[in-house]
Order: sequence, then structure tokens, then C-alpha cells
Amino acid sequence: MFDAESKTPPRFVSAPLPLGKPHPPVIPITSHSLKVACSNCNLRELCLPLGLTGEELAQIDTLVNLRRKVKQGSALYRHGEKFTSLFAIRTGFFKSCVATAQGVEQLTGFHMAGDVLGLDGIAEDRHSCDAIALEDSEVCVMPFERMEDISRNIASMQRHIHKIMGREIVRDNAVMLLLGSMRAEERLAAFLLNLADRLQARGLSRSDLVLSMSRAEIGSYLGLKLETVSRTFSKFAQDGLIEVEKRNIRILRSDLLHDIAGRTHCA
Repeated sequence: MFDAESKTPPRFVSAPLPLGKPHPPVIPITSHSLKVACSNCNLRELCLPLGLTGEELAQIDTLVNLRRKVKQGSALYRHGEKFTSLFAIRTGFFKSCVATAQGVEQLTGFHMAGDVLGLDGIAEDRHSCDAIALEDSEVCVMPFERMEDISRNIASMQRHIHKIMGREIVRDNAVMLLLGSMRAEERLAAFLLNLADRLQARGLSRSDLVLSMSRAEIGSYLGLKLETVSRTFSKFAQDGLIEVEKRNIRILRSDLLHDIAGRTHCA
């Protein structure tokens, strides 16, 4: 999104932030770059419904008025912050997490380019988790009130929002299955296969994975101890299913990983 440049002096668009918090980096948006915001984005099929007319795309192009950069380790939003917008990940990788009663971080999801963040805030008008960048990232900010206005005029947009919400429900159910009934090897195999599927949907290799998350973060998400995650990675490598070099994973036998996972997927 917003790759086109214009000779017109840039104008800056800002969004309200909680008091006492510094403004995030704001990208200058020209009238021309705003016009081609979503319609020319190579991730639009992941963020937007298919089959939109030119007039409908023109309406949706007015939706995104801000791009926001988030440095590795920084929060896009925090638990308890007021909900105002959804965020389409343009580049980078995020984790969503909550703190347990004991103050321990529990990961609830990993999110890559093309995913939409912020749905957790719709129900109560406040975010129910933290969204933290695992690498330098960039998001497109979509004010939710504007999304609702556009959805009233474009039925396919409304259906797409419902589809995104439904996908979150399916993801939650898959995670519950992982945590409730699968052994460590099954959990990790399903996790790797899901990442591979998601990368393939974005036109990337499904066999060469670069993990933005640490082994400890994978363990938190899968309900496993760090030692168990490391030991299972080593076993998969010894059995010839994968090659491991630090955070670089090459899947050699996806068929055997499928057999281990029972063809269960998690997001």
C-alpha cells in the first residue's frame, strides 16, 4: 500500500492516542498515494473482499488514512487501551498476548503480513490483549467507524469483516484442540504446517521458514516448556523431517509432519 510517490508536498495525517503516550511514526500521505492505497496493494486479496467494482475500490481507498511503523519489541496497542481502529499488517510480524493472574505472558496468536489486528477490541471498545511487534513492522490503520460506514454501502465488505471474525473463532477452536488433546510433537508439527500454509497463501515458499518468534514464545503459544520445544525441534531434525539452523527452518517431509499432526491446523 502507498508505494506510489507524488510531487505534491506531503500532508500528515494523525490519529488520537491515549494521553501521555508518544505519537508513533507517521508516514506522509499524498493525495495520489492515498488514491492507490488499497487498490494497488499486493496484499489486498488477503485484507479485502474479492470482486469489488472500481467505484467500491474508490470508497475503500478512502478508508486508510495512516500508516504506522512499529519497531521490534514495541506495542501496536496494549490491553485496556480504547479501541478505535483495526490494523492491516503491511510488513512484519506480531504476537498477541495476555498476562495471567501471576503476571506471566501467555501468547494467543502470531500474525503476519495480510492479517488484521485489533478485533479483540470490538466487543468492549477496549483492547483485551497486547499486540507486540516481533520485528520492525508497518500497519495500515483502518478507523472502525469508517469501516462500518463503508460496510453499509458495500455488502461484500460487511461479509468480509464477518469472515475475518469467523476465522478468529476457528483459530481459537484450533488452539483449544492443540492445548487440550495433542502431544508435543503433534502441536509443533501442526504449528509448522500452519505457518507454511499461511506463507504459501502470500506467494512465499512453504518449505523455507524464518521464525520471527523465539522458542520460548512458541512454547507459550503451544502450552509447552522451552526445553520441550527445543527437544522436539531436534527430534524432527534427527528424523529428517526438517533442517534447523537457528531460526531458519526448512521443511523436508511435510507429508510426515501431516501424519504426526493428524492434519490439524492452528493459526
